[in-house]
Amino acid sequence: MIAAMQPRLDPRIWRFVLVSPDTAPQLLGTAIGTFREDEGVTAIVPAALAEELGIEGPDFARIALMVHSDLEGVGLTAAVSGALAEAGIACNMVAAFHHDHAFVPSNRADEAIDVLRKLAASLK
Repeated sequence: MIAAMQPRLDPRIWRFVLVSPDTAPQLLGTAIGTFREDEGVTAIVPAALAEELGIEGPDFARIALMVHSDLEGVGLTAAVSGALAEAGIACNMVAAFHHDHAFVPSNRADEAIDVLRKLAASLK
């Protein structure tokens, strides 16, 4: 799976935010992903919208790994996050039905893409 991945950078910038009752209508309609925890609901939304709503936080770039991943597969998340960690790049992984996605600090997106392309090439 790792050798076949073709990481693709989403040009949009994203922000992880806590959804409150007053922001739910705006945030949930534009969220690329959500997760419910005991403490509340986290949404991944366009950074520009979060900014408009006065919600601060770090901005992330999304890298779609572009390999059909198996939700029961072993090793993809570890390899990707490990390679990025070795380069000192924070990584928040999100698994979806078709692909896995790495959210990295937006100011390090180009570097992260290079790391992941090198990782894939090293296993071909």
